[in-house]
Amino acid sequence: MSFIETNELNYFYQDGDQRRFILRDVNVSFDKGVFYTILGQSGSGKTTLLSLLSALDAPKSGVVRYDGVDIRSIGYETYRRNKIGIVFQNYNLVPHLTAFENVLLAMEITENELPEDRNTVAYNLLDYIGISKSKADRLVTQLSGGEQQRVAIARALSTNVDCILADEPTGNLDEEMEIEIVEIFKKLAHEHNKCVIVVTHSQEIARQADVSYTLRKGNINLSESANE
Repeated sequence: MSFIETNELNYFYQDGDQRRFILRDVNVSFDKGVFYTILGQSGSGKTTLLSLLSALDAPKSGVVRYDGVDIRSIGYETYRRNKIGIVFQNYNLVPHLTAFENVLLAMEITENELPEDRNTVAYNLLDYIGISKSKADRLVTQLSGGEQQRVAIARALSTNVDCILADEPTGNLDEEMEIEIVEIFKKLAHEHNKCVIVVTHSQEIARQADVSYTLRKGNINLSESANE
Protein backbone atom coordinates (compact mmCIF):
# COMPACT_ATOMS: atom_id res chain seq x y z
CA MET A 1 0.00 0.00 0.00
CA SER A 2 1.35 3.43 -0.99
CA PHE A 3 1.64 6.21 1.55
CA ILE A 4 -0.35 8.67 -0.58
CA GLU A 5 -2.29 7.63 -3.66
CA THR A 6 -5.04 8.80 -5.96
CA ASN A 7 -7.70 6.69 -7.61
CA GLU A 8 -9.50 7.86 -10.76
CA LEU A 9 -9.03 11.50 -9.79
CA ASN A 10 -10.94 14.02 -11.91
CA TYR A 11 -11.14 17.78 -11.85
CA PHE A 12 -12.99 19.91 -14.36
CA TYR A 13 -14.81 23.16 -14.94
CA GLN A 14 -18.38 23.13 -16.13
CA ASP A 15 -18.94 25.38 -19.15
CA GLY A 16 -22.62 25.14 -20.00
CA ASP A 17 -23.18 21.56 -21.11
CA GLN A 18 -19.45 20.98 -21.57
CA ARG A 19 -16.87 19.83 -19.05
CA ARG A 20 -13.36 21.21 -19.42
CA PHE A 21 -11.09 18.64 -17.76
CA ILE A 22 -7.98 19.80 -15.92
CA LEU A 23 -7.25 16.29 -14.60
CA ARG A 24 -8.73 13.11 -16.03
CA ASP A 25 -8.69 9.71 -14.28
CA VAL A 26 -5.36 10.32 -12.55
CA ASN A 27 -3.93 7.30 -10.72
CA VAL A 28 -0.61 8.00 -9.03
CA SER A 29 1.13 6.91 -5.82
CA PHE A 30 3.83 8.22 -3.51
CA ASP A 31 5.88 6.60 -0.72
CA LYS A 32 7.97 7.79 2.20
CA GLY A 33 11.71 8.11 1.72
CA VAL A 34 11.33 9.21 -1.90
CA PHE A 35 11.82 12.60 -3.57
CA TYR A 36 9.20 13.06 -6.30
CA THR A 37 8.66 15.75 -8.88
CA ILE A 38 5.52 16.42 -10.89
CA LEU A 39 6.62 18.04 -14.11
CA GLY A 40 4.44 19.93 -16.56
CA GLN A 41 4.03 23.09 -18.56
CA SER A 42 1.66 25.87 -17.54
CA GLY A 43 -1.91 24.64 -17.84
CA SER A 44 -0.96 20.97 -17.58
CA GLY A 45 -2.82 20.54 -14.27
CA LYS A 46 0.18 20.04 -12.00
CA THR A 47 -0.75 22.78 -9.51
CA THR A 48 -4.34 21.52 -9.47
CA LEU A 49 -3.06 18.02 -8.66
CA LEU A 50 -0.96 19.39 -5.79
CA SER A 51 -4.00 21.31 -4.51
CA LEU A 52 -5.98 18.05 -4.42
CA LEU A 53 -3.14 16.12 -2.75
CA SER A 54 -2.89 18.86 -0.11
CA ALA A 55 -6.68 19.23 0.36
CA LEU A 56 -6.64 22.85 -0.68
CA ASP A 57 -9.34 21.87 -3.17
CA ALA A 58 -11.67 18.90 -3.60
CA PRO A 59 -11.85 16.62 -6.66
CA LYS A 60 -14.98 16.46 -8.77
CA SER A 61 -14.71 12.68 -8.54
CA GLY A 62 -12.16 10.13 -7.39
CA VAL A 63 -10.25 9.67 -4.16
CA VAL A 64 -7.03 10.81 -2.47
CA ARG A 65 -5.87 8.35 0.20
CA TYR A 66 -3.37 9.00 2.97
CA ASP A 67 -1.96 5.83 4.53
CA GLY A 68 -4.92 3.93 3.09
CA VAL A 69 -7.59 6.34 4.36
CA ASP A 70 -9.71 8.65 2.18
CA ILE A 71 -8.65 12.16 3.21
CA ARG A 72 -12.32 13.18 3.24
CA SER A 73 -12.71 10.81 6.20
CA ILE A 74 -9.80 12.48 7.95
CA GLY A 75 -11.31 15.91 7.26
CA TYR A 76 -9.58 18.38 4.96
CA GLU A 77 -8.68 20.87 7.67
CA THR A 78 -7.41 18.15 10.02
CA TYR A 79 -5.42 16.62 7.18
CA ARG A 80 -3.74 19.92 6.34
CA ARG A 81 -3.06 20.71 10.00
CA ASN A 82 -1.71 17.33 11.10
CA LYS A 83 -0.69 15.16 8.15
CA ILE A 84 1.17 17.32 5.62
CA GLY A 85 3.35 20.38 5.28
CA ILE A 86 2.92 22.74 2.33
CA VAL A 87 5.62 24.96 0.82
CA PHE A 88 4.43 27.67 -1.55
CA GLN A 89 6.32 29.46 -4.32
CA ASN A 90 5.57 32.82 -2.71
CA TYR A 91 6.42 31.51 0.79
CA ASN A 92 3.07 32.56 2.40
CA LEU A 93 4.82 33.63 5.57
CA VAL A 94 3.24 36.07 8.03
CA PRO A 95 5.12 39.29 7.22
CA HIS A 96 4.85 40.98 10.62
CA LEU A 97 6.38 37.96 12.40
CA THR A 98 9.98 36.83 12.66
CA ALA A 99 11.19 33.61 11.08
CA PHE A 100 11.12 31.97 14.52
CA GLU A 101 7.58 33.20 15.19
CA ASN A 102 6.36 31.90 11.81
CA VAL A 103 7.61 28.42 12.67
CA LEU A 104 6.25 28.59 16.21
CA LEU A 105 2.83 29.61 14.92
CA ALA A 106 2.53 26.43 12.86
CA MET A 107 3.54 24.37 15.89
CA GLU A 108 0.79 25.96 17.95
CA ILE A 109 -1.89 25.05 15.42
CA THR A 110 -1.11 21.36 14.95
CA GLU A 111 -2.59 18.61 17.10
CA ASN A 112 0.45 16.39 16.58
CA GLU A 113 2.59 15.46 19.55
CA LEU A 114 5.55 17.81 19.83
CA PRO A 115 8.32 18.32 22.40
CA GLU A 116 7.47 20.61 25.31
CA ASP A 117 10.31 23.02 24.55
CA ARG A 118 8.93 24.22 21.24
CA ASN A 119 11.15 27.30 21.19
CA THR A 120 14.27 25.15 21.09
CA VAL A 121 12.76 22.89 18.44
CA ALA A 122 11.87 25.89 16.26
CA TYR A 123 15.36 27.38 16.49
CA ASN A 124 16.96 23.98 15.85
CA LEU A 125 14.80 23.40 12.79
CA LEU A 126 15.69 26.79 11.37
CA ASP A 127 19.38 26.16 12.07
CA TYR A 128 19.16 22.76 10.38
CA ILE A 129 17.62 24.35 7.31
CA GLY A 130 20.32 27.04 7.20
CA ILE A 131 18.84 29.95 9.17
CA SER A 132 21.04 31.13 12.06
CA LYS A 133 19.50 32.38 15.32
CA SER A 134 20.31 35.99 14.47
CA LYS A 135 18.36 35.65 11.22
CA ALA A 136 15.62 33.62 12.90
CA ASP A 137 14.89 36.63 15.11
CA ARG A 138 14.46 38.98 12.14
CA LEU A 139 11.17 39.81 10.48
CA VAL A 140 10.82 37.52 7.46
CA THR A 141 10.54 40.61 5.25
CA GLN A 142 14.16 41.38 6.18
CA LEU A 143 15.35 38.03 4.76
CA SER A 144 16.28 37.19 1.18
CA GLY A 145 13.97 35.12 -1.02
CA GLY A 146 16.07 32.01 -0.51
CA GLU A 147 16.08 32.52 3.24
CA GLN A 148 12.32 33.01 3.29
CA GLN A 149 11.88 29.76 1.38
CA ARG A 150 14.05 28.00 3.96
CA VAL A 151 11.80 29.41 6.69
CA ALA A 152 8.78 28.09 4.79
CA ILE A 153 10.36 24.62 4.67
CA ALA A 154 11.15 24.74 8.40
CA ARG A 155 7.56 25.77 9.08
CA ALA A 156 6.29 22.82 7.02
CA LEU A 157 8.53 20.45 8.98
CA SER A 158 7.74 21.88 12.41
CA THR A 159 4.44 20.03 12.86
CA ASN A 160 6.17 16.63 12.72
CA VAL A 161 4.53 15.49 9.47
CA ASP A 162 5.67 12.73 7.12
CA CYS A 163 4.83 14.45 3.84
CA ILE A 164 6.03 17.74 2.34
CA LEU A 165 4.28 19.13 -0.74
CA ALA A 166 5.86 22.06 -2.56
CA ASP A 167 4.46 24.16 -5.40
CA GLU A 168 7.24 25.61 -7.62
CA PRO A 169 9.37 26.23 -4.51
CA THR A 170 12.36 27.49 -6.50
CA GLY A 171 10.41 29.57 -9.02
CA ASN A 172 11.49 32.87 -7.46
CA LEU A 173 15.08 31.86 -6.73
CA ASP A 174 18.34 32.04 -8.65
CA GLU A 175 20.10 28.90 -9.87
CA GLU A 176 22.51 28.65 -6.92
CA MET A 177 19.71 28.93 -4.38
CA GLU A 178 17.59 26.48 -6.37
CA ILE A 179 20.34 23.87 -6.03
CA GLU A 180 20.52 24.40 -2.26
CA ILE A 181 16.74 24.10 -1.81
CA VAL A 182 16.60 20.91 -3.91
CA GLU A 183 19.40 19.44 -1.78
CA ILE A 184 17.30 20.12 1.32
CA PHE A 185 14.34 18.27 -0.19
CA LYS A 186 16.53 15.30 -1.16
CA LYS A 187 17.98 15.17 2.35
CA LEU A 188 14.51 15.22 3.92
CA ALA A 189 13.46 12.27 1.79
CA HIS A 190 16.60 10.17 2.00
CA GLU A 191 17.83 10.87 5.53
CA HIS A 192 14.56 11.60 7.34
CA ASN A 193 12.19 9.26 5.46
CA LYS A 194 9.82 12.02 4.36
CA CYS A 195 7.57 11.78 1.34
CA VAL A 196 8.57 14.87 -0.65
CA ILE A 197 6.46 15.93 -3.65
CA VAL A 198 7.56 18.96 -5.66
CA VAL A 199 5.59 20.47 -8.53
CA THR A 200 7.89 22.13 -11.06
CA HIS A 201 8.32 23.09 -14.69
CA SER A 202 12.10 22.65 -14.39
CA GLN A 203 13.61 19.70 -16.24
CA GLU A 204 16.78 20.11 -14.15
CA ILE A 205 14.92 19.62 -10.87
CA ALA A 206 13.01 16.67 -12.35
CA ARG A 207 16.31 15.01 -13.31
CA GLN A 208 17.37 15.07 -9.66
CA ALA A 209 14.21 13.37 -8.41
CA ASP A 210 14.06 9.71 -7.47
CA VAL A 211 10.79 9.52 -9.38
CA SER A 212 9.41 12.11 -11.78
CA TYR A 213 5.89 12.18 -13.13
CA THR A 214 4.86 14.28 -16.12
CA LEU A 215 1.41 15.77 -16.57
CA ARG A 216 0.22 16.43 -20.11
CA LYS A 217 -3.29 17.70 -20.70
CA GLY A 218 -4.52 16.27 -17.42
CA ASN A 219 -2.99 12.81 -17.84
CA ILE A 220 -0.02 11.63 -15.82
CA ASN A 221 2.89 9.44 -16.90
CA LEU A 222 6.14 8.26 -15.39
CA SER A 223 8.91 10.37 -16.89
CA GLU A 224 11.83 8.75 -18.62
CA SER A 225 14.09 10.77 -16.33
CA ALA A 226 12.89 8.92 -13.23
CA ASN A 227 15.77 7.32 -11.34
CA GLU A 228 15.74 3.69 -10.34
